[in-house]
Amino acid sequence: MNRRNFIAGATAAATAPAWPALAATPATPANGDAALRAMLDRFFYARLEESPEQATRLGLDSGARVGLKRRLDDGSSAAQTRALARARRELAALRDVERASLSPAARLDLDVVTYQLTQAIAGSERFPYGATMGRFAPYVLSQLTGAYRDVPDFLESQHRVRDAAEADAYLARLDALAGAIEDDSARQRADVARGVFAPDYILDTTLRQLAAFRDQPAAETAAVRSFAAKLAAAGLPAARAAQAQALVEREVFPALDRQRALVTELRARAVHDAGCWRLPDGEAYYAAAAEAATTVPLSGDEIHRLGLAQVAEIGARIDTILAAQGMSRGTVGERLVALNRRPDQLYPSDDAGREALLAQLTRQIAAMQRRLPEAFTSLPKAPVEVRRVPASIQAGAPGGYYQNASLDGSRPAIYYINLRDTFDRPKFGLATLTHHEAVPGHHLQVTLALESEDIPLIRRRGFFSGYSEGWALYAEQLADEMGMYEGDPLGQVGYLQSLLFRATRLVVDSGMHAKRWSREKATDYLIATTGIARGRSQSEIDRYTVWPGQACSYKIGHTVWARLRDEAKAHPGFDLKQFHEVLRLGAMPLTVLETTVRERWGATAPRG
Repeated sequence: MNRRNFIAGATAAATAPAWPALAATPATPANGDAALRAMLDRFFYARLEESPEQATRLGLDSGARVGLKRRLDDGSSAAQTRALARARRELAALRDVERASLSPAARLDLDVVTYQLTQAIAGSERFPYGATMGRFAPYVLSQLTGAYRDVPDFLESQHRVRDAAEADAYLARLDALAGAIEDDSARQRADVARGVFAPDYILDTTLRQLAAFRDQPAAETAAVRSFAAKLAAAGLPAARAAQAQALVEREVFPALDRQRALVTELRARAVHDAGCWRLPDGEAYYAAAAEAATTVPLSGDEIHRLGLAQVAEIGARIDTILAAQGMSRGTVGERLVALNRRPDQLYPSDDAGREALLAQLTRQIAAMQRRLPEAFTSLPKAPVEVRRVPASIQAGAPGGYYQNASLDGSRPAIYYINLRDTFDRPKFGLATLTHHEAVPGHHLQVTLALESEDIPLIRRRGFFSGYSEGWALYAEQLADEMGMYEGDPLGQVGYLQSLLFRATRLVVDSGMHAKRWSREKATDYLIATTGIARGRSQSEIDRYTVWPGQACSYKIGHTVWARLRDEAKAHPGFDLKQFHEVLRLGAMPLTVLETTVRERWGATAPRG
């Protein structure tokens, strides 16, 4: 994808090309397809051995791999070194594949996995701190990173306990938690020597979350409490819960104490600067992080200008609707703040209010699911349900996120929403969040790929943030186009506020990491522009601090998805359902998506 063309297409209405007649992608495999599929399957299962938590999430920790149920992912420095060596071997093997021997579908698999490995290796070789083989996260310990928060949530939400063997496997994993915490602490200490640790305000939240885990009786921790509930549901003796409690008291709590002491020490030395520009090779780190997330090579300045242009355009659309509703005084942001405060737009911030809000989301999922056949030929088999973000991690967790179903059908997909304060989730914005996280957003995109037998396993759960988050934002637009807000102007304002929010992310993310904005300046800009409540806005800015570039993937991805759909619509014979079938090809970089969509619709420039 040409950078200049992307920016021009993102900020102005370009004339769509006259595309030729719809072309079917050849389905007959060429000679090399079977060999490539076998190679990619070997890659997948080798990675699965090194990621037992992923095996559990996918429901692939049974049979010959049942031993994976007893292990956690290895987060040590040695494991990172092994992962880099494995990636180099895999890339070398892919480069030996004869491209001419592959069908178009197999060439797509080759392109996607090659891109993924090339980017991961480049990031890992250049930046010897944090995480770079996937999402860039410079800090080992933060409110969003670390075994202290991830593993208890994983055990509670993912590890099933249906019999004594699975109960013992749970205990084995809980026994490994202390080691995982110590591995994180060791990696963080190594990064401290490079001058890399989180800003003061991030460490404040991290300390609060560590305290929330540590400063309670072991029996009341999520890891023990949920285990006791699972034992009871399975009709198993409660004695194993006492074993879990003992493990937490004897091993996990001491590891947490040592980690809390480390974070406390770092807090005393921490700076307040928000951006990763202050880190070693920091400007290059941000450029690489943004490209890893968006899969589009844009500089911080280009991202910033794009965001400002889109903020102005979307704000004007909101202004028109609010004025028609008699809300014409003040800036768009001020009017959105006023709308957010209206009692008729708020659920009570108590248990009853939260239950009512969750029930509303469930109704919204059902309403959209009834309409899906209007726009989609293929629909997921796995169901999706809505749940509240666990209270133990809600202080630092995102506002909403999606968790895929297991491949074996034993666990549904889950749409999580953070309800620490219902003021952060006014009624007029709930439907569009549902369309983003559940249907037709992440649930369709993730699950159609996961359930597709046309692509190798290594790609079924592949993730490219620009593609996936861009699709979810496009799904919000699609819901509007399908008339889901007909007769509900405030609901449409909620949809447009969501677009405005994502455009504002481009401004504040690049503002902090490329233009050296402070946390306070970024937060104030986000609130003034979007009208989103301060508590939620502050959490968002803190999220962008520790996941640089990731927030840019939404609006950049949406821009590409919407542009490609508009180009296809200009072609005679366009069929929206067939356009959406591209989801069954799995996630891919936006650069590859652009070529793939055009090939499927008969474009004249095939992928090389």
